[in-house]
Amino acid sequence: MMKQSTTIRTLTATDAAILDSVADEVFDNEVRPKFAQEFLADPRHHIAVAMVDGVVVGIATAVHYIHPDKPPELWINEVGVAPEYQRQGIATQLMKALFALGVALGCRQAWLGTEEENTPARHLYASLGGTEETMVSITFQLS
Repeated sequence: MMKQSTTIRTLTATDAAILDSVADEVFDNEVRPKFAQEFLADPRHHIAVAMVDGVVVGIATAVHYIHPDKPPELWINEVGVAPEYQRQGIATQLMKALFALGVALGCRQAWLGTEEENTPARHLYASLGGTEETMVSITFQLS
């Protein structure tokens, strides 16, 4: 696909309607308006979007949080770009938008996790200066 003009923007509580027009395979599932509004209304939840012609073609989400014994941190939860827009630098731009937001929020560190076999994501994170650390992921089903 020919590279098109992409707009990167961080959404606010009044931007839920932007998530009404999202390209396929950007999110894992269909956007649910109730969840989108709740997410955007929470000041600790953040989403940067990449838009082409009014359609969201990429997203990166994060949560900034504080802890009693350390300064604020930015946890990056998900990065997704529609397949036809991959390898155009969109994910890099989205990550940089979240990093800038994290700095503005006083975060000293950003972190994320990915699957070991997710080579494209690992290359992206390394290109941004990320350092891989070994950890064990534990999941609990609550319902």
